[in-house]
Amino acid sequence: MTSSTKRIVILISGSGSNMVNLVEHCQADRIPGEVVAVIANVPTAAGLDKASALGIATQALSHKDFESREAYDAALADCVESYQPDVVVLAGFMRILTPKFVSRFAGRAVNIHPSLLPKYKGLHTHQRALENGDEEHGVSVHFVTEELDGGPVVLQAKIPVFEGDTVEDLQARVHEQEYRIYPLVVRWLCTERLVLGEDGAYLDGDKLGPSGYAAD
Repeated sequence: MTSSTKRIVILISGSGSNMVNLVEHCQADRIPGEVVAVIANVPTAAGLDKASALGIATQALSHKDFESREAYDAALADCVESYQPDVVVLAGFMRILTPKFVSRFAGRAVNIHPSLLPKYKGLHTHQRALENGDEEHGVSVHFVTEELDGGPVVLQAKIPVFEGDTVEDLQARVHEQEYRIYPLVVRWLCTERLVLGEDGAYLDGDKLGPSGYAAD
């Protein structure tokens, strides 16, 4: 790791497909960063084994071992901080984080969400898009703030919704875009082109709009 290489910690809850994609981008020098740890709140998360196979340090910290959300987040924050991260990436991390955790990593933490925010915050985004008859759907990368899925959007990618589409169809199409845009945002963070200001996200000194930088 060189002095210009950023330290990245990735938080997961499941299969870790976005995590693997980001690790591969780092190891191929397409991102000037090194994933120094992958932490999961689910000890059986398949992504932990995938990370180990890629030579990444892993840690499981189950939220079920703590009496409160606040106690868990305090322990998680200490765990993350122990790896001295420059960037914290939420990649399928299915926990609502407390304000104390968020403030500790403000400006360093990003999340990817399978909808065109501010539409469909929370869960079941593909089903909601289908039920509402949307003609387009997509994915957003945003800074993590105290508001659930409400931080400034950095980048979005849109997909079409076709007649007869299922949740699985949309999920597959969205995943393709996730693998395309998440590495780009992490690269922007690692090269310090992307910063979080008091009034929003800035790329190369220019404030991004509500939909971030359009990828399509």
